[in-house]
Amino acid sequence: MTALSPSPSPAPVFGAADRRAVAVARALAMDAVEAAGSGHPGTALALAPVAHLLFQRHIRHDPADAAWEGRDRFVLSCGHASILQYTQLHLTGYGLELADLRRFRQLGSLTPGHPELGHTTGVETTTGPLGQGVATAVGMAMALKRDESRLTGTRTGAASGAGTGTDAGTGTDAVPPGDGDEVAPDEIPDRRVWVLCSDGDLQEGISYEAGALAGRHRLDNLVVIWDDNSIQIEGSTDLTTREDTAARFAAQGWSVQHVGLGADGDIDTDALDAALTAASTGAAHGGRPSLIVLTSQIAWPAPHATNTPASHGAPLGAAEVAATKALLGVAEEPFTVPADVLEHTRGALTRGAALHHAWDKALEQWALAHPERAAARARAIRPLDPADTADALPAFTPGSAIAPRDASGTVIQALAERFPRLWGGSADLGDSNRTTITSGGSFLPADEQDPEGSSGLSGRNIHWGVREHAMAAALNGIAIVGYDTPFAGTFLVFSDYERPSLRLASLMRLPVVHVWSHDSVALGADGPTHQPVEHLASLRAMPGLSVVRPADANETAAAWHAALGRRGPVGLVLARQALPVQSTEPAAVREGVARGAYVVADAPGTTEVLLLASGSEVALALAAREELADRGIGARVVSVPCKDWFTEQDAAYRDAVLPPAVRARVVVEAATVFGWHDLIGDAGRAVTVEGFGTSASASDAMTALGMTREAVVAAAVDSLGAAAASR
Repeated sequence: MTALSPSPSPAPVFGAADRRAVAVARALAMDAVEAAGSGHPGTALALAPVAHLLFQRHIRHDPADAAWEGRDRFVLSCGHASILQYTQLHLTGYGLELADLRRFRQLGSLTPGHPELGHTTGVETTTGPLGQGVATAVGMAMALKRDESRLTGTRTGAASGAGTGTDAGTGTDAVPPGDGDEVAPDEIPDRRVWVLCSDGDLQEGISYEAGALAGRHRLDNLVVIWDDNSIQIEGSTDLTTREDTAARFAAQGWSVQHVGLGADGDIDTDALDAALTAASTGAAHGGRPSLIVLTSQIAWPAPHATNTPASHGAPLGAAEVAATKALLGVAEEPFTVPADVLEHTRGALTRGAALHHAWDKALEQWALAHPERAAARARAIRPLDPADTADALPAFTPGSAIAPRDASGTVIQALAERFPRLWGGSADLGDSNRTTITSGGSFLPADEQDPEGSSGLSGRNIHWGVREHAMAAALNGIAIVGYDTPFAGTFLVFSDYERPSLRLASLMRLPVVHVWSHDSVALGADGPTHQPVEHLASLRAMPGLSVVRPADANETAAAWHAALGRRGPVGLVLARQALPVQSTEPAAVREGVARGAYVVADAPGTTEVLLLASGSEVALALAAREELADRGIGARVVSVPCKDWFTEQDAAYRDAVLPPAVRARVVVEAATVFGWHDLIGDAGRAVTVEGFGTSASASDAMTALGMTREAVVAAAVDSLGAAAASR
């Protein structure tokens, strides 16, 4: 891969046509906020020159093809300033029209209040919750670096060929090593990630985690521009922090540059252009991620709103808009874009087409020169086929006892051997989560080795450290880039640290897999701080997030298969303790799990009561079924690994599994009952945990908290009585 180089750009740096385009962009931002009656004009006004420089000179992009593989990525982490991005998407030719800007923040418009992936062409990720954009961008940069290793074939260490996985039926390393005839430096330009962020972004704790990750991995394809305007909603940032933010990033391994104001009080565009060029060419970054500390004045040049907290999140008002437009020398009529301005800014289409053609041609020539590597890359980034993943899954023997977390680890090894795009790690819990890909090497900078001698950008184990929040956000960024199927692990109780990023994954319907082990109070003596009880209910409440709690090893394999075949995030909730394996009919188990619920053991005669359970409690329900049978009571046991998937099924299937006529029902789950009442009804009973756990062995904790066979039997009898009494 080439050293980072700027896109071809016009000269001079910032001429009269550029200044006029920036003035129009500022006017459009004010007009849109005024028309909406709400919005955040201050940042959009101040940073219009920054956005213009990026979209006209530095970001490699093709407005005619927003999905072009060779493009850079732009992330507006301060998503509240969405109109800043929308104006550039209009001016550069992404298909966003003035009519769309007029409908800013309105129902059904292409210009929602914050940028949304998949909604507006040219938006690379959903942003708004501060700090998320920065951390997501770190994941994007990691994914692009990993693909760089596929293009260059670079590996280090004696074990460089080990553990990279083979594609089904090929027996070929996923990323063949370099063959001595490397790609010429300028053939395939590297792809970069550009970020605009605010004071609030860097105050959020996630930015500390993400900054440390980026510095450790020396992501020199990441450039973050921090809008250091010293103003927040409540006033000066001095009210909240006196931290030396630049020193913080420098200590984390970032290159830091400073850009001040010009003589007129506006952003010094020449200095910023030089800083952006240095950050992207290596003149400044020295193989490190780059932070550009940009001094700005919020709402500049509005005569009364500049440097005021009020300009952050409210319209400026008609009088202030008119006065600002007079200073800018633009038409007072709203949404006016002169033809010469549009002709100038739409030059991005011509430049984009040229960049697009050159990159694609270079990739084509590279593939011809390195056919083995090209074929391996094509296999590695090919989307997963559910039929292939089903064929790769292991089957577990009935009667044995295997912890679902251990079964998941076995599944990960089997999948990783076949599918090079599987890539992940844990928040310093690889051994506990069983997420480490054996002999996969560590994802590290290209010239580093892990203790086992394999490493570099082709490594398949990401060492996130104890940084669950940034881990989940970066996972989103990896999925957005789209070359890899990423997964990440931690304990279920620590999913709380991931929640904002999980929510964005759900909003964006990203195919990410979260491996949450240590799923209940049965984890034992670590005590209530580590024993999740409310987590299943709260995670199930998140729209679009599939929470799957398999009952045994074969359900775990089926859960992985279902997860890899779905669009949207999936959380695999895995028990730490060994559980009996129930079935070896892989197809039937896969179908049952994919449907969310299925019958694992029917009543020996007439079904009188339904026992609904998930995870480890399925075995408890099966034991209770036997005792109920001894009492002459017919009980059906239904495994419910994923309530959401069961809800998606048609009524005929749901009624076949849970016959409406059978009103006696018991839910058995070592967690709070919240969220189960729709399935158990008015006569139903619950054997659940309604308080925090306790420090004890797994068996003692479960017994102390009422998770026993006797409790399930008693609840079934009680439910039968309630159902009979209400007939």
